[in-house]
Amino acid sequence: MQHSPAFLALVAEARVRVKECSVHEVRARQEAGEHLCLVDVREDHEWARGYIPGAIHIGRGILERDVEQRLPDPDQEIILYCGGGYRSVLAADNLQKMGYTHVLSMAGGIRGWREAGYPVRAGDA
Repeated sequence: MQHSPAFLALVAEARVRVKECSVHEVRARQEAGEHLCLVDVREDHEWARGYIPGAIHIGRGILERDVEQRLPDPDQEIILYCGGGYRSVLAADNLQKMGYTHVLSMAGGIRGWREAGYPVRAGDA
């Protein structure tokens, strides 16, 4: 996908405030048996095409509205991902502004996850 210069500038500006992790780090932690709070912030139709096993879905459009009910502990580690790692940076930045203290964005998103050959669960239509 070709992103607009203004969108990329917005992501770059947010990225300086957001910690990122790699798809490989997330997979290694899963394989080590860690229970991770993975949040897929993609659109409903993207979720329906498959998601990372163990993830929950809170779409980017409703994340800020619903996160406090779904994830009430602001000190819980939350790993956000999207399609390629751009929207999750913006989402992580906003969650930090809302008081969440341990938020990560998974660089590469589900596209990087799939390219690495990691498992994807069939989506819920």
